[in-house]
Amino acid sequence: MAGVGGSVRCCTCNPSSSSSSFFVRKPPSPVRFRFRLKFRTNALFGDWGLGNRKNSLSFSSTPQQQFSFSLTDTDTVRVSVVSSISDVPGREWDACAVDASGAHSFNPFLSHAFLSALEHSASAVRETGWTPHHIVAKDQVNNILAVVPLYLKTHSYGEFVFDHSWANAYHSYGYKYYPKLQSCVPFTPVTGPRILLRNTAFKDQVFDCIVSALKDLTANYQLSSLHVTFPSENEWLKLTQKGFLPRIGMQYHWKNRNYKNFDDFLMDMKQSKRKNIRQERKKISAQNLIMKRLRGYEIKARHWDSFYTFYRNTTDNKWGTPHLTREFFHELGSKMGDNVLLVVAEEGDELVAGALNLIGGDTLFGRLWGCQPQSYFPSLHFEACYYQAIEAAIELNLKTVEAGAQGEHKIQRGYLPVTTFSCHYLIDEEFREAIQDFLEREASQVKLVIKLLQDSGPFKEGIV
Repeated sequence: MAGVGGSVRCCTCNPSSSSSSFFVRKPPSPVRFRFRLKFRTNALFGDWGLGNRKNSLSFSSTPQQQFSFSLTDTDTVRVSVVSSISDVPGREWDACAVDASGAHSFNPFLSHAFLSALEHSASAVRETGWTPHHIVAKDQVNNILAVVPLYLKTHSYGEFVFDHSWANAYHSYGYKYYPKLQSCVPFTPVTGPRILLRNTAFKDQVFDCIVSALKDLTANYQLSSLHVTFPSENEWLKLTQKGFLPRIGMQYHWKNRNYKNFDDFLMDMKQSKRKNIRQERKKISAQNLIMKRLRGYEIKARHWDSFYTFYRNTTDNKWGTPHLTREFFHELGSKMGDNVLLVVAEEGDELVAGALNLIGGDTLFGRLWGCQPQSYFPSLHFEACYYQAIEAAIELNLKTVEAGAQGEHKIQRGYLPVTTFSCHYLIDEEFREAIQDFLEREASQVKLVIKLLQDSGPFKEGIV
C-alpha cells in the first residue's frame, strides 16, 4: 500500500548514482517472471550526437505567470499562477474538484482541506522542494472555471513515478533536469483528475487553454519538463494527444463484488488462499491485540501523536527522511473529519500500531502504516492494512480499496493489479525521443506483467 510520504506501503526509489543507471521493476515470484529494463544513457543518447552541451537549462525567476485566451468575441479565459492554495477559496476549489471527479467519486486528496494541510503543516512547501504553483483559470467576471494542483520541484521524491535516471541523463550532458513542474498530489499515488474543471458549456476549451498555459509556463521558466502523474485515464488520453509522452504503471486494488461481509468475500477465493487469510487473522486475537476502526471525532490528539510515532518508526527504518510533519496529521484530522479512517491496534491500554485511510465517494484509500518501535506482531500489517480495509469497505458499501503501489504479497490477499497513468512533456526534442522509446518498451513489459498476475490471481475461476 503506497503511502503519503514514506511508509511500508510505498516504494520510494533511491536516485541512481551515475548516468548509466537503470529502472528495475520486480514482478512477483509466484509467476516466476522477471524483467529488467535498463535505461542506459550511453545506449539511448550515446549515438545521438548530444555531446557535453554548453547551454544548460537555467531557471528564470521572473517568468510570465498570467495568460489570456479568447473563447469567443466576448468570452475570455485568464490563467494565472498562485503561490499557495490559501489564495483560492476552499469552496471554489472544492467545487472544481467535485465537478471534475463526480459527486459519487469524490476524491479526498483533491480537496482544499487535504492540500492546504500539506502546505500549512510545512510538508509540501518550498523548503521541502515542493513550491506551490497552482493554476487558476477565471472568466472575464472572475468566476473560477478550473484549478490545477501544481508544484515547482527540485527533486523527484514523493512522486511514485520514477524519473531519477532521466535526471541523471540530463546531468551527464550538461543539462539541468531540476527544477521541473509537477501536477500531482504530493506523496500520494492516487488516480484522479488533475485539471479540475467546473461543469460549463465550454469546459473542453478551458482544458485546452490550461494545457497551453502549462506548456508556456514550462518554456517561460526555462525548465526541462512538466509532469502530470496519476491522472484519470481520460485525461491521460487527452494529454497524450497534446504532445505529452504517455507512461503506465501498476497498483493493487480490491474490488467489492456486492459482498455482505468478510466471509462472503472469502468464499470467492481459492481454498488455499482462503485458509491462509483465516490463519493470519486468528494470529491477531492469539496475540491479545484488539483492532479498532476510528472516524472523525473518535480520533483524538493522542491517537495522532501515537500514529506520528508509528510513521516515524517506518520512515526512520526504511526511508530515512519523513515527508510529513506531526502537524500534518493533526490538521488532517481537524479538517477532514469523517473522511478519515484510522485503524488502530491495541495491546491492553496501549496503542501499538495504526493504518491511515481516507474515505472517498466510492473508494477507501489506504495510505500509511506504522507500528511501535522495537515491536513485532506477526500478520498485524496484513490485518491493519488489508483485512480491516476490506471490512470497512463492505460496511460502508464502497466499491474499491486502493492499496497503492508495490508489494506482490497483496495479490494473495485479494488485491489485483490495475493500470495507472502519467504524462510527461519534455522540452528537448532529442531527450524526448530517447525517453519515448524507453517508455514504449517499458509499457509492453508492464502490460505483460499485469496480464500474468491477473491470470494467476487468488480467486476461483470465473470470478472477475
